[in-house]
Amino acid sequence: MSEQETILNTSRQRGASPDAKDCADAGARLEPVLAGPLAPIRLGDVMVNTPVMLSPMAGVTNWPFRVLCEEYGPDGLYVAEMVTARALVERNPKALRLCRFAPSERIRSLQLYGVNPSIMEQAARFLVDNGMMDHLDLNFGCPVPKVTRRGGGSALPWKTDLFTEIVQRVVAVCEPANIPVTAKIRVGLDHEHETFLEAGRIAQEEGCSAVTLHARTTAEYYGGHSDWCRIGELVSTLDIPVFGNGDIWGAEDAIAMVNETGCAGVAIGRGCQGRPWLFGNIGNAFAGSDVRINPTLGEVGRIIMRHAELLTEFYDGDERMAVHDLRKHVAWYLKGFPVGGSTRRAFMECESLKDVREQVDALDPNIEYPERVVDQPRGRVRFAKKVHLPYGWLDSRTTTHEERERLFGDDPMDASY
Repeated sequence: MSEQETILNTSRQRGASPDAKDCADAGARLEPVLAGPLAPIRLGDVMVNTPVMLSPMAGVTNWPFRVLCEEYGPDGLYVAEMVTARALVERNPKALRLCRFAPSERIRSLQLYGVNPSIMEQAARFLVDNGMMDHLDLNFGCPVPKVTRRGGGSALPWKTDLFTEIVQRVVAVCEPANIPVTAKIRVGLDHEHETFLEAGRIAQEEGCSAVTLHARTTAEYYGGHSDWCRIGELVSTLDIPVFGNGDIWGAEDAIAMVNETGCAGVAIGRGCQGRPWLFGNIGNAFAGSDVRINPTLGEVGRIIMRHAELLTEFYDGDERMAVHDLRKHVAWYLKGFPVGGSTRRAFMECESLKDVREQVDALDPNIEYPERVVDQPRGRVRFAKKVHLPYGWLDSRTTTHEERERLFGDDPMDASY
């Protein structure tokens, strides 16, 4: 399928939209203190007592990591990594693995991705009929080219008919089963093609229980600072709860976002990589407590070992797969600690739980958590110079018959993983 590459302005970050600078400056002056405990959020029959959400992250938010996060913040909402609707309809084994939950998980929360309303409906029906979830989130926020070039993720809200139909069909399946549906969106393709206010209104009108806004455009990817002012705009537009997402690295950031935007809750992505205890810190902050968790290296080592054991269970006893999956997490867990390159390399060479245990036992348990990385940005900061879109995508806000044939005949992410 042919595509067009839209050159986009990536220089407009938080504070670059017409009124955002004043909003950002005002937010910066607010003290990171709440007037009182933040209220729980009700999503249908699901009660999120501490309004903090773990955002889905591919290769990260499988159930072992979710369990670690939930142990620190037991009353939040922890969403599984994105599952592709077509793969689920085709009963792909990896897709089904991603739909697994640990017995301890309080709310079974899944995120579904697709562009074909019929396939999305079929996938939702499969999940509902098999009692596989308590909450379903719809992905309209992914900015990666392999998704947007086929009209998916953050590209999809531009086509209001397609966006509306997907939400309608999925809600119609989930509503009779009392399963709340939410939507994750971005500000738009770029600042000349914003979609978030309209998408939020459509989501609300078609029955979504809440919306999460990542306050960047597709063009901004994960670069710069997200524009929290746009979250406030969406809050003032909708009656349903809005979760704010973008650049929450610590509990004080979460409080600042709530103060600045009035959002009902926050969603955490890269900020919790290598620090699942962040949910405990945010939970404490939202409850009015100043208690913060900053574990020693010995405590981090115990978390690494527990993570390895949970991943082994996730991979049905395959230790090699588990410790290979663990590698990216170890890099995040050890960030800022003075452990040396040889220790980091040794963890990367582990092939079994025994190997991981040996490396954990060799760590100095008394080293304090490094102050220089407390509540600091995590993960990669990447700018996208182009947004990849299907041919003619910007010509109209609705899909033509020919566009639908191209999109649905070549599903943006097929049944394989």
